[in-house]
Order: sequence, then structure tokens, then C-alpha cells
Amino acid sequence: MQRFLGMVFRVPVVLLGSVTKKDIADVLGDIAVLLELKGENPFKIRAYQNGARVIEALGEDLGEVIASGRLAGIKGVGEALTQKITELHTTGRLRFYDELRASVAPGLVEMLEISGLGPKKIKVLHERLGVAGIADLQKACDGGLVAELPGFGEKTQQKLLEGIKNREAYGRRHLWWDACMIAEPIVEGLRKLRGVRHAEVAGSLRRGLETVGDLDFIVAADADDAKAVDRIMDWFTTRPGVHEVTARGETKASVRYEGGLQADLRIVPGEQFAFALHHFTGSKDHNVQMRQRALAHGLSLSEWGLEPAEGEGTVKAKAAGRAKSAKITSETELFEALGLAFIEPELREGLGEIEAAEKNNLPTLIKESDLRGAFHNHTTSSDGRNTLEEMVAAAEALSWDYIGIADHSKASFQARGLDEPRLAAQIGSIRKINASKRFRTHVFAGTECDILTDGSLDFDDITLAQLDYVVASVHNGFSQDEDRMTARIIRAIENPHVTMLGHLTGRLLLRRESYRVNTAKVIDAAIANDVAIELNASPWRLDMDWRLWRGAAERGLLCSINPDAHETGHLAYVRAGIKAARKGWLTKENVINTRPLAKMRPWLETHRA
Repeated sequence: MQRFLGMVFRVPVVLLGSVTKKDIADVLGDIAVLLELKGENPFKIRAYQNGARVIEALGEDLGEVIASGRLAGIKGVGEALTQKITELHTTGRLRFYDELRASVAPGLVEMLEISGLGPKKIKVLHERLGVAGIADLQKACDGGLVAELPGFGEKTQQKLLEGIKNREAYGRRHLWWDACMIAEPIVEGLRKLRGVRHAEVAGSLRRGLETVGDLDFIVAADADDAKAVDRIMDWFTTRPGVHEVTARGETKASVRYEGGLQADLRIVPGEQFAFALHHFTGSKDHNVQMRQRALAHGLSLSEWGLEPAEGEGTVKAKAAGRAKSAKITSETELFEALGLAFIEPELREGLGEIEAAEKNNLPTLIKESDLRGAFHNHTTSSDGRNTLEEMVAAAEALSWDYIGIADHSKASFQARGLDEPRLAAQIGSIRKINASKRFRTHVFAGTECDILTDGSLDFDDITLAQLDYVVASVHNGFSQDEDRMTARIIRAIENPHVTMLGHLTGRLLLRRESYRVNTAKVIDAAIANDVAIELNASPWRLDMDWRLWRGAAERGLLCSINPDAHETGHLAYVRAGIKAARKGWLTKENVINTRPLAKMRPWLETHRA
């Protein structure tokens, strides 16, 4: 995902709260993009790009550097940038940035959402074809005009059409993480309202699907208390961020948030809450199978309750149905009434969970508290935004036993990947930190090593042997056909220095499809070579897909849940990874980084060449 999108589309011109180095670096990066859209001097553009990198990598407190007058003397900053950075840090806004944003047509900025379309190409399209937005781009591509432009061609035109199509399709859904950030405060707020007995989020968010279409909230309240119901409705429809109230009835309401996400509220009597929560959690396939099971017991299951099925109308059956509904106050009791063990929401996809629950053969799913550390994390040495020490301190704050540092290798030049001397220096720094005992959290020295187009690795064996572990990942050559990509990844897996494979398919949710790869063959190779496959917990990846994990784990594949953290706050992404792992039926035993340090150390040592 392009870094500047966050600021251009979601952050207001006046920055909220304290202004961090990350905020300022984002603004400088946005300025560079906007200047490029306007066709400004390349040296000026590069100055802002460099400034963003310098601020990101700054190891000191920015406020202290500004107060001491040392900012202008830092290489890559200078007087002009010092003035702007100081204004941003002091006031939370930058007049130059405000005016620059206002000077660029919104349609041009919106075009940055199309995969493969950067500022330079947008500028050419605007100047040569008068393209001022996505609708214009669609027309130009449909008319074959883009293919005729120098530097574009038929292939680029087709990719742009695919990008437009994907954007339209993906625009209807939202990342689980983003939806969760909106939903959680709503649930917390609902529970605090007078008259609310229970409140939960339902739907695909509760099941942990990687993308979410809308939000569903179920509230138990006394339906006879009109004031309580009105109070709940008023609170829900007037929340900060609500852009539009699309419907409001006596017990139902629908709102749309500024980002386009729709949220629906249903208020039900307390005795119906468990049934409504189960029904609206879904999935459709799970609900169909549950209703079929109820019918086999002479009952009818719905969002309203569990009653005698039509045609089963004996006095005895009706009495039994009423008795079952009367005593059911939770989903656990609902499942028990149908002879099933409780089925966790993440498993409710109609993929054998009911059969397993009938045999009391459901797995004890992994929990976030089971994780003892993670391995795929970046620092300012490559494209991360926090220093080595800051990342370790953040891991310690999470009570992790260990954290692995895996900055990019040199082939990822766009991410300032490390060459051999820089990697050696980082290994030395990690060893010193461990020896100093400054942190309770142990630091493992690793690398995210590029898998080159022929399947060889970006570092030689001598270099790799110095590391505690190696994450091997594909970062380029996405257009290779399936056979070549599969052979490429398998060759890397067969390298005895590789500990785990990073983001198997290269997908970016709602942005970029996976490259073509035979996942079954790669999984087979990983099992055969005792290489773990990562469940990349970045909300944009969640790769390897949860649908592949159950069968792979049953055959012995080990998982490593990694946040792919590029700043301290990203360590929290493991929560999304845990959710995906639970959907994949994974247990604590299936995931290597649930092991404590005393067991993790020897495991890594046995997996080193």
C-alpha cells in the first residue's frame, strides 16, 4: 500500500493530538506526491522525500532537536524544511500543505488509488488526454487512447482497466482491522447505556473475515421501555463520524460512516438475544446447516427462538419447544440444545464445524495471550519508522519474551534494504543489546531476505549463517507465470538457511490480487523441508489465507504469526493474525511463536544450517 494515501484521504488538515515524527514524515511524503502531480522540479520533490526519510529515522526527540536549533544542521533538512517542520510540530498544521492540497484537483489524487498508477503517469494522462479523474481514465482506456501514449502501451492500459474494476469491487468492503477500530468503541458505548442488558457486534466482523461489508450490532433491552429504546437509538445515530442516517425505526437503525462503512443496529428483548446474535453472526452456510439440524430434532431455529417445527404440532412437541427457548440465555445453551459443543464465531463458515461439534472434536483455538513474540519486524535501518531500541521496548511493553528483527535485504532498494556491512552492524547492535540486559525481552537477529527471480536468495550462505533466523519473501517479479513463481519459491524454501516463508501469495487486500502460485506445492515443500510459513498479520495481507491453514496444519505445517511491523504500533497487528489463525482452526501447538524463549532458542538453532 502506498504510504501517502493515509494522509491524503483520511487525516484532516489540522492534525489531531500531539504531532509525532510519523505524522510529519507523512505530510512531507504527501507534499512530494502532490508536487509530482503538479510537475514540479524533481530536485524539490526529492528534497521532501529525503526530508521524510530523515525525520522517520531521527533517533532523538524531535521537539528537543527543534528547541536546540539543531534541525537545520541535519543532513537532508536545511532551512526551508526546518521552517515547515517546526510549523507542523508547533501548530499541528502547515499552511503550505493546506494550499498545495487545495491546488490539486481531487480527481487526480483519487487516481492514486488505482494499482500501478503513480504521480508521473497521472500527470501524463492529465496533460496529454485531459484525464481529471477515474471516470475520465475509464473512458480513455475504453477508447484505446491510453495505449497510444508513449511509455504506456496496451499492457498498461489493460492493467489500469483491471485496477479500476478492482477498486469498484473492493470499494464495497473494508479491512477487518479498520472495521474493528470503528466497531469496538460503539460496542463499549452501547454497553454503558442505561437500559442495555447485553450488546455485541455480529456479522463477518465477529467471525473474523479479512474484509467486512458492514457492521451489525445486537442489543438486548426491554422493548417495553420506550425511553430506553429511544435513548439507545439517539446515541447510535448521533455518534461522531456518522455521515448519514439511512434508516431509523422503532427497534432498528442504519447509519453510514464517513469512510462508507454501514452500521446496523437491532434492539431485541433479552430472551431473544442469544438467537439474534447467533443468526446475525452467520455465516449463511452455517445458519442453513444449523436450521437443518434443528429440523432433524423437530424444531425450528430462527433469530426469534427455537420452536416446534411446522408439522410437528403435537402438544408434547410444542411444550418441548417452548421449554427449550425459555431456558436458552446464551449461544452456549443454544448449541447444547441441539446436541453440540459451543462453536467459536470464527469457525462458523459451514466447513465441518457442526460435525466436529457433534463429536466434541473442535480444536482449542489459539488466543492472543498464547503468543510469546514475533519475528517479522522492521526498524529504521530499512523502511521501519522506529529504531531497534524502540521496537524492543514496545515488545517488552507487550510482555513478549522475544522479538525478531527482520529488516529488508539489499534487493529491496525501495525499502532501503541492508547490504552485508549494514546487516553485520545490525547483528552487532542486537548482540550488544542482549548482552547489556537493558530489556527483559530477548532480540533475535534475522532478515527478510528477498527471493530473487530465479529462486536464489539476496544474501549468500556465509552471511545468512550469521543470523538467528531467515524470513524469505518475494517482493518483485510478480508477473511470473505460476510454474516459474512456484519453482522460484520452492527453491528458496529448499535453502537450508531459510526458517520461514513470508507472505506466501503477495496479496494486498482490497488493493492487489495474489501473484500466480501453486500454494499446495509450496506447502508440500515447506513441510518436507521443515520450514514454517508465516501468517502475515498485517491487516492488508493476512497471508497465508486462513482457508489453507486447517489442512496444512493437519499435515504438520508450522505457522509463525508475524505483524510485519514497520513501527511500534504495528506490533498490535498480531491480533488480526490471531483472528485469521482461529478461522484456520489453528491451536497453540500449530504456531511456533507461542513457545517461550527457553524453547524458542533451541528450535531456531535446530533450524539453522
